[in-house]
This record gives sequence, C-alpha cells and structure tokens, in this order.
Amino acid sequence: MLKSVSTPDEESKPKREGRVRLVGDLPSSGRVEVYHDGQWGTVCDDGWDLAEAQVVCRQLGFPGAKSVTPGGQYGEGSGPIWLDDMNCKGSEGSLSECCFKGWGVTDCSHKEDAGVVCETGTNITSNRQFFLDNSLGLSDDLGLLFDSGDGCDFTINVQDVSEESELTFCVHSMILMIYPELNITNNSGNLTVDVSQTCHPHVSAFLRYLYTRQIDVSITSAQCLHQLAFTFGVKKLMEDVGRVFTLLIPEDNTFHTQVSMFKYGVRTGDLVLQENVLQYLSWNCEFLISSPVWSTISFHMMDALLRRSDLVVKDEAFLLEALERWIQDKGDEISSDQQASLLNHIRFLMIPVDKLNGMQFSSSVLRQNHEKLYLTGLLRGFQFNVVPFSKIRNQIDNISSEYLPRIYTGDEWSLFINDTTVNYQYHHYYYGQNNRIQTFSTPAHPSALYREQNVQWQAQVFLSNQECSNYGISCTSFPVARLYGYGNQNMYASTIRYSNRLLLTCKKENNIFHVQDFKNDMAEIPNNSSMGLPNPCPDDYSFRFVVRPEYI
Repeated sequence: MLKSVSTPDEESKPKREGRVRLVGDLPSSGRVEVYHDGQWGTVCDDGWDLAEAQVVCRQLGFPGAKSVTPGGQYGEGSGPIWLDDMNCKGSEGSLSECCFKGWGVTDCSHKEDAGVVCETGTNITSNRQFFLDNSLGLSDDLGLLFDSGDGCDFTINVQDVSEESELTFCVHSMILMIYPELNITNNSGNLTVDVSQTCHPHVSAFLRYLYTRQIDVSITSAQCLHQLAFTFGVKKLMEDVGRVFTLLIPEDNTFHTQVSMFKYGVRTGDLVLQENVLQYLSWNCEFLISSPVWSTISFHMMDALLRRSDLVVKDEAFLLEALERWIQDKGDEISSDQQASLLNHIRFLMIPVDKLNGMQFSSSVLRQNHEKLYLTGLLRGFQFNVVPFSKIRNQIDNISSEYLPRIYTGDEWSLFINDTTVNYQYHHYYYGQNNRIQTFSTPAHPSALYREQNVQWQAQVFLSNQECSNYGISCTSFPVARLYGYGNQNMYASTIRYSNRLLLTCKKENNIFHVQDFKNDMAEIPNNSSMGLPNPCPDDYSFRFVVRPEYI
C-alpha cells in the first residue's frame, strides 16, 4: 500500500553540497544544475563534453550519457552559474570532483547553460524481464496484505534530501522483523531512508518483495533494486540482481559502464558483480588498454586486474608498458608504495628474452622510481629463460603465479578462425576445402631454451555430426572446437603441459565474450544460458585458439 506525500517547500529540506539535478520535461534529460552554498545554480557549456555528461548521468543513477546539449537548449536558468570550463576524466563520482575554474568563477551567461541526455537503459534489451522467486509459500497472501495495508503498524519514509518529493509506506513490523538489518525494534514505529529520486518508482515493488520474496527485474530497474537491497541489507536480492547486471557488461564498448559498475560493486560489497566485471575486463584487456578509460581506472581495480591469469594481452611486455603509461597519467595520485606493489604483479619471467634485453636499457618511470625492484625482475626473467626449470623450481613459491602465463595472443601463440559457414557437400569433404580447419606451429615454450623447438597444432571448428565423424570423433553439441598438437609435443610431456584456451569474439565489435578451456583437446561451446556472460553476437562470432605452455 502506497501513500504519496508531496513536500514542495524546498527551503524546509536539507540539501547536499555538490548534488546535481536535471531541469526539463523528462527525468533523464534537461539543464544541469548543481547545489552549492545553499542554492541551485547552472553549469556553463564551455568545456562541456561527453566526459562531463557521463559524470552527471552516473551521479544521478543512470547507466551513462547519450549526448550533451550546449547553449541553453533546455531553457535559461536563474541564479548563479556555479561551474565553468569543466574538465572531467569521466570516472569521477560527482561533477564537483572534476577540475573547474572555481565556484561561481565564470564569464558566461545563462544562454550558455549546459544540458545532458542520459541513457535510461531502454535501448538495452529493455523488454526482457527476470522473475526472481525466493518465496517459501504464502507469497500471494502476503502480497495482498502489503497491497491493502490492513493492520500496518510501521512507517517507512523514503526521501531524496536534495529534492522536494517524499514517499511514505505503511508496512507490518512483524513481516520486516525477519530482516535484522532494518533494526525494526529500535526504530520507534518509523524509519526514514535516503534514496535517489530516480529510484522512487521502484520502492513499492522492492518493499513488496520483502513480503513475497518475488519480484520482476528488468535492465532499467536493476540498479535501483540493487541499491535498495544494499540500503535495507537484503543480501539475497543483492546477489540475484547482481547476476542481472551481467547482461549490461558486454553492451558498452567504451568501458565506462563496466568501470562504474565495478566501483558500485566495491561500494556495496557485491563480490559477484566485482568478479563479473573484472572477468570481462580481463578478457578484453587489450581493448581496455587502448581506450581513454584506461588512464581513469582506480588503483584498486588495477591491482585486481594485474593479479589475474585470465588477462588477454599480446604479451607481458605490452602489459608492463601499459602499466607505465597509466602511472604517468596518474602522476601524484599513485604513491611510491602503490607503484611498487603493482610492479610486483608483472610476470617478468613471461617476457620474451629479446624484449628483456631491450628493457635493460630503458628509462621508464618504473625503472627510475624503483630501479632495484625493476632490475631484480629483469634478472629473474633472464634466469628463467636460460636455466632449466628443474634447477630453479625450488626457488619459486608453490602458490606463485609469476611463472604461469596469462592468455597471450601474440601471433606466435594464437590463430583466428573466422569462417563459420558450411559451404561444401559432405560427400565432397576433403582436407583443404574447409577454412575451419587450419594448422600452425608455436615454440614449445616461451623460454629461450625451447623457442627454436616447434610444436605443430591443428585447429578445427565443427558444426555438425558429419564433420566430427569425418575425423573419427564423437561430438554431443555444436559448434565444437578442437586443438591438438602433434609431432614434437610428446617430447616435452614430462616438463611442459599445455593449458590452451578458446576465445569467442564478436566479429563486429571485436569484444571477447567467452573464454573456454580445452579438455582432452576439445572445447564445447556452451549455450547462452550457461555462459557466465550473455552472448551479444550469437550468429556472428569468431574463434581464436591460444596455446599456453606451462612448466610442470
């Protein structure tokens, strides 16, 4: 049961310094206004670009920004022009964290008031809904009880302290007592919570969930429901909605959404959301490094990424160069101890010896700031390349990952197969007619001891039982990939094992949406429902085979 109470007297309500709002006909677009020194003011459009719009939209709870609207398109404001010559990176938590001239320092008029159009999520499969059901019985009856409000004895006030609207709900304390985080018994009959006005339309459905344990979750409601679950301490709903968040992860090729979602996951303690975002960013690390977002990610995210073995990069030297560039961009934001901590995550042992040789004469920031640590890494890298592993194995910690490869996609370690069409008659099947069957060779191991000793590989993609039968193998689902070595591979069986990977990549956007292990040389492609992330290009993806040698 919902009672709506309007409190239009804005002066009677406290404000929060630095809050923003949009003034326009729609909640997702309008003139940008910011609260400072007791009053609302506008923002000049000098320096106003998509990075600034992204900050505003995310501060308001939207997924991101569609466009900027300069020049007073949403009408001229009144009062002070608080901000001018804005310069945001796009990753700030609020507009006031960006660089600007100073509060009220401007040469603009209200004809230059800046505006934005925010994404609402409606362009991302918004018609899909997910029914979450954690009920234990009596859900329908309890839902009717909430709807009617009969016998309710506890008031929940939901307000946005920077705006003038407030919602009041009458609920049943006996029902809510099963949620100890609400601390119902110590709240003398009422509870007031601060919730962004953007999320007010979803509060009723959320409170009804507390009764029924059932709720419909859509892309557009997911973040609000997750935030409400966090605010009220409903951990099960947080976890379930967090899984719905994964549908958003492959949708943004700019990486702004993923970085924002990771920060949100850290803030709310949602480990599932954090891991899903980190996994996707690890798989698409090369693209992340080349994007403008790379220089904006936090130390915490960088530390988490560099610890992972599922990073997909050209090679380890490429990753080190990207880290140095990030540290240069961050400047004084990153302390010397933090730099050293990140440098320790670089796997010098995996850097090819020719690149190690060039690095010893470099004048990089990390070498200048941490010469001893840097040179120690180089020395260990040279040692790993020239000394048999059996002689240095006891020097390496059993749980250390420094001698384990990431997923290196340099040309010498990987092969692309783009053709996923059947363009031949089965009874005319001969080797060489199928572009989905290719051979290539790699070094036996990245170490200089094995680089001249090659292993031959055959990569295959099968789309039917007939194709599998032609190679004498049995397949249970399609498509299925096969990667097997022949020739010299068995010579190294006592020293080297191959933990190869199959990468599934959207042809149009080039983003990796799934990484699959090979078991007994075979990699069955899971269906969309069993993938950790949804397949954004189910009919138009390519296969990349990656060879990953490891010392045993």
